[in-house]
Amino acid sequence: MPKNPDKNNDSSLSVNKGVEQNHSINPDSRKQFSQRQALSIDEYVEGIKAGDRTILSRAITLIESSLPEHQEQAQKIIERCLPDTGNAIRIGITGVPGVGKSTFIESLGNHIIEQGQKLAVLAIDPSSTRSKGSILGDKTRMETLSNSDQAYIRPSPTGGSLGGVARKTREAMYLCEAAGYDTIFIETVGVGQSETAVHSMVDFFLLLMLAGAGDELQGIKRGIMEMADAIAINKTDEAPQQAVQQALREYKNALHLYPETESGWTPQVTSCSALTNQGIADIWQLILDYIELTKKNGYFQTRRNQQARHWMHDTIERQLSSHFFEHPAIKKRQSEIEQKVLAGELSSFRAAQQLLELYFKHFR
Repeated sequence: MPKNPDKNNDSSLSVNKGVEQNHSINPDSRKQFSQRQALSIDEYVEGIKAGDRTILSRAITLIESSLPEHQEQAQKIIERCLPDTGNAIRIGITGVPGVGKSTFIESLGNHIIEQGQKLAVLAIDPSSTRSKGSILGDKTRMETLSNSDQAYIRPSPTGGSLGGVARKTREAMYLCEAAGYDTIFIETVGVGQSETAVHSMVDFFLLLMLAGAGDELQGIKRGIMEMADAIAINKTDEAPQQAVQQALREYKNALHLYPETESGWTPQVTSCSALTNQGIADIWQLILDYIELTKKNGYFQTRRNQQARHWMHDTIERQLSSHFFEHPAIKKRQSEIEQKVLAGELSSFRAAQQLLELYFKHFR
């Protein structure tokens, strides 16, 4: 064992000088990224309207950023792009895990592109509650669409906040419409809270289900089925025809129990195989029939107006909540009051009242 160079160290251990580790990120790449030329608001807007997917992606990255300066830029870009939005068909697609959402989206997306449409897919990807990391694997699962010049796929991590990502997804949808995409798919993380948020920003809501899934899904189907404009039994190539027909009957019977829709549309139940493309064209025609009906009876625009009002109120609530918890007076007292609640010295209601009184005192 080599002698310890430190004579004053009485330890019997000796530590040799280590080897310097390589950078986990290439320094040249880091330098190039940090020196990437910042774009002006005009350049962002012009690039988006010209259909430049690189600039569109950079603009959506600004939307997803939590930095105040990025948010300010993003809002200016959105405001400039708003006159060019609203002309796309917005479709929400959800379903239980394993139902084949990505394969279905690729199959339907390819069919839409063949009809001369441009498609944007905004996929909400679940983030780890521990690491906050996200797989963002939709692009790899939609290989054909990813390689199409007429398609744009943008997975967005939830970051643990479905409400936050829903707002950002809505704003990203505006930019995609301004970029010339006339059909927008919004794919949810699966059956859960995200469905309500996505339902509040789309024109048509499609629920994918499996034949022979059993009763284990009964507890989560009702609320989502009430939102669905159509239910599609997917993977019919894998299921026995008897099971498919039984599922069709069950879902049709279930839908008859729900109240009539405000849209005047009767929710449809159909079947398909995204893998073989069976039934895919019929589903697209069904969506077009819905859009035609609701535009004729006025519900289409009425619903969009309701959605715009909902998101205005939602934005106000989120901004107020953020301002409340970031206020210096609240940050100073919040922990102390919370401890009293935990110790049973103060009721939750009274604690909230104290914090609110403290907050409003600074605006009198």
